[in-house]
Amino acid sequence: MPASVLIVEDEEPIQELLAYNFEAEGYTVRTLDGSEDVVRDVLNDTPDIIVLDWMLPNLSGIEICRSLRARSETREVPIIMLTARGEETERVRGLATGADDYVVKPFSVPELLARVKSLLRRSSPDAVADMLQAGDISLDRRTRRVQRSGRDIDLSPTEFKLLEHMMQTPGRVYTRSQLLDSVWGRDVYVDERTVDVHVGRLRKSISRSRELNPIRTVRGMGYSFDERFGAVKE
Repeated sequence: MPASVLIVEDEEPIQELLAYNFEAEGYTVRTLDGSEDVVRDVLNDTPDIIVLDWMLPNLSGIEICRSLRARSETREVPIIMLTARGEETERVRGLATGADDYVVKPFSVPELLARVKSLLRRSSPDAVADMLQAGDISLDRRTRRVQRSGRDIDLSPTEFKLLEHMMQTPGRVYTRSQLLDSVWGRDVYVDERTVDVHVGRLRKSISRSRELNPIRTVRGMGYSFDERFGAVKE
């Protein structure tokens, strides 16, 4: 099951940017703008990790963090604080309140994603599993090894990233643009048809003549990993 992330951020552009990138990485995402009772929401549906803005319309992120740390049900939930306050005294204050990490705006999205993954690996090892398994295909993130029915499959680094990304959320349809952002990066200009070329190579690598191909083309949209392997052979 994908790890769940709660984003508490009142600036809509930042909230949307974070939600898009976390979803692209395979996380289950919920968002709040801070006008709600955040503590009650977390108690009702506790996420694996919280990305919490400091400045919110009602309670501040500091107050929310303090309230969550005071409750046994949420004491261990990792919290990353987002803030425009970069002074050392403010960072110390945020961490002393119970935040596990502190990220200053403007921030790097890839760095934030890496910090989230690191915290999840420490607090919930199962949430960031080293091994992905679907049908007879296994992918080991730690060793970068892919197997099908026990045989090794040789993939290029890009093919490995594509397979890993789609195996995280079987059944989800990814547009070419989403795959480009997640696999190649948002700062790299690559033509969308490059995705088609690499998906074609990946399909050839993971499927022999009589094996069903798990990578499904969704006409007019993009690609999906079908863990039932019900895709037509291509």
